[in-house]
Amino acid sequence: MNSNLHTYVAIVDDDESLCRSFGRLLRASGMQPIAYLSAEDFLADTKQPVFDCLVFDVQLGGLSGIELARQLVAQGTRTPIIFVTGLEDPETRERAEAAGCAAFYRKTDSGAAVVNCIRRLTGV
Repeated sequence: MNSNLHTYVAIVDDDESLCRSFGRLLRASGMQPIAYLSAEDFLADTKQPVFDCLVFDVQLGGLSGIELARQLVAQGTRTPIIFVTGLEDPETRERAEAAGCAAFYRKTDSGAAVVNCIRRLTGV
């Protein structure tokens, strides 16, 4: 179990303002967020810490969040993956669940709900 101060959370979303505001919320909750504006940026970061939780947008500019999740799961990651998306169709949720997500939220859901989910999934 990690303490909150050592809980690293990756945020992958092409909306810079969302990355900034969600990052502030996570820092205020005592977590260490690192934001990426694309799946490719996330994959290219060779200095990333061992993340405790991954928060992906579904629709990104290049590789989608679902494709990124599939790739990581295929590589053996056991890090919980949460999707936060503006897409509200059941098919997107089914695709995200099939990719191995631990939780699925809409961008209109409260940030507190996502933070509580991260705490539950990481045990902090």
